[in-house]
Amino acid sequence: MVNYIWIGMTIIGLIFAAVNGKMKAVNEAIFHSANEAVTLCIGLISILVFWLGIMRIAQESGLLDKLSRLFRPIIKKLFPEVPEDHPALGYILSNIMANMFGLGNAATPLGIKAMEQLKELNGGKPIASRSMITFLALNTSGLTLIPTTVIAIRMNYKSASPTEIVGPTLIATFIATIAAILIDRYYHYKRSRKR
Repeated sequence: MVNYIWIGMTIIGLIFAAVNGKMKAVNEAIFHSANEAVTLCIGLISILVFWLGIMRIAQESGLLDKLSRLFRPIIKKLFPEVPEDHPALGYILSNIMANMFGLGNAATPLGIKAMEQLKELNGGKPIASRSMITFLALNTSGLTLIPTTVIAIRMNYKSASPTEIVGPTLIATFIATIAAILIDRYYHYKRSRKR
């Protein structure tokens, strides 16, 4: 559906530009934006590679395991129907850790694997399980300690203080995560009382 919306907006924009004689401006904007997108991507790649390297070092040194053990009791409370030794818990923890360090691009494949494992636990049913809904709520709220991607974008656009976003991001994502958990629990208990 979103694809159709984008296609519709593009066609309407091009028709509007053609009717008003602005096609030259549209062409210039397209090429300027394409050039800027490539520059931005190269800047982001360098920052992401750095933080992925830090994550790899944390994994090799055992820091990631220690963080996972620290968060495991909380994750077990949030996902009580996932067995202790199930691979889904590992993917969920890895996804949360990647999100905490602002590595959304690295977190996405881990989130997909976690959701596949949770679907398997759900017996492949087309209806989302409690764990799947909870994971989606947590992943969407995305508690972030270091907003790596945002810092990289701010650095790329020559921000005077690219890291000043850290405090507000931490506060906003902490509140969003607490709200996501509370809303998830509220609807879960409301649904379980109806049964």
